[in-house]
Amino acid sequence: MARVILKLPLVKAQTGLPRSSIYLKIAEGTFPNSISLGARAVGWLEEDIQAWIEDRIRQSRGVSSATAKCEAN
Repeated sequence: MARVILKLPLVKAQTGLPRSSIYLKIAEGTFPNSISLGARAVGWLEEDIQAWIEDRIRQSRGVSSATAKCEAN
């Protein structure tokens, strides 16, 4: 399975969050950490961002992560 790395503009577009909120949530431990791509470049694994979005959807609809995992199995 090929992994896709998203740069900040795509992460912002997919999550609807501004840059400052993304980095604040990373500091709080509520958003996936970025991965270093070089001295001045970072990115995020697309699968991590999609999982975060799915979790936010479940939370907003009142479905716990444990319940969602049981329903998937």
